[in-house]
Amino acid sequence: MTAPLIGSAEAALFVGDAVTAPSMHNAQPWRFVLRRATGTIELYGDPRRAMHRADPDHRALHLGCAAALFNLRVSAAHHGRQADVRLLPDDADPWLLAEVGFTDPVGDDQDLAVLYPALRRRRTSRFPFGDEPVPDALLDGLRAAALLEGCRLDVPDPWHVDTLLGLVRDAEQREEIQPGVRAETAAWTYDTAETATAGAGAGTGADTSGRPRRDGIPAAAFGPRSTGGAATVRDFGRTRPVAGRDRAAFEEHPQLVLLSTAGDTPADWLRAGQALERILLQATADGLATSMTSQPLEWPELRWPARNPVTGTGHIQMVVRLGYGPQGPGTPRRAVAEVLHVL
Repeated sequence: MTAPLIGSAEAALFVGDAVTAPSMHNAQPWRFVLRRATGTIELYGDPRRAMHRADPDHRALHLGCAAALFNLRVSAAHHGRQADVRLLPDDADPWLLAEVGFTDPVGDDQDLAVLYPALRRRRTSRFPFGDEPVPDALLDGLRAAALLEGCRLDVPDPWHVDTLLGLVRDAEQREEIQPGVRAETAAWTYDTAETATAGAGAGTGADTSGRPRRDGIPAAAFGPRSTGGAATVRDFGRTRPVAGRDRAAFEEHPQLVLLSTAGDTPADWLRAGQALERILLQATADGLATSMTSQPLEWPELRWPARNPVTGTGHIQMVVRLGYGPQGPGTPRRAVAEVLHVL
């Protein structure tokens, strides 16, 4: 029997869950289109929300959109639907990243439904974690999550972690002498204590109509300043200082994992973004706090040394920090009506 087509209400439900995904600077660079005639949802990247300085090839944009795509798959599975995904379905339109059809009942993605409770609990934590090591059994589960999406997750040795920390410091120094990159970061951060006035825009707590922003990184999510050297989390306070911000000591030996793909094409980025979100949701379900470290990956000359030189293969798509600590506050999300269009 042919499954009924999804309607606008069901699509809104799926997209509302999809947009809880992380994205670079919480820019939320996605747009969804429901084709009522076919019951398919198309996922587009939004170039207006791209980081043209820090992400000129739009790799990070693809990762964020793919994370939202994975959430959409989880939502569909939770509600009894199988999401059938075609990546990059139209060579003539590179901003059309995926086309998703739905069947009933759920099939291959049935295992995703168990991740649904983690969707709205997942946070990016820019706070210090404890020293308790992540158990090997949990790390094995995260490796398996990456493999299910066609990617690889490696746990670097301590000497490699030290190398990665050095690359983070190098990336921060490079950003300091690049005013365009600093300005781009500042445009997506704001202090909600600032007075919202009509005509305010990026870099304040209000949009162009004076309403509270529903994107970017508010100061409450910056976390404390590091009292030591460079922490593995991006310090958004470097571009937008906040009065009275706390200081804290971060882990001297952070627990990091490296997500990589065999290739480095847009299709690989889309697979990596789905793997990244699967890893983050599984980690959340396992009681772990997480954050992402992308600074060295934004500079081509630093991204290549980030890989494991022992294996010497693969392309690092994200460095993920794991541990036990505060989940961190949530960041705002754009309304479904703003990102979902029905045709």
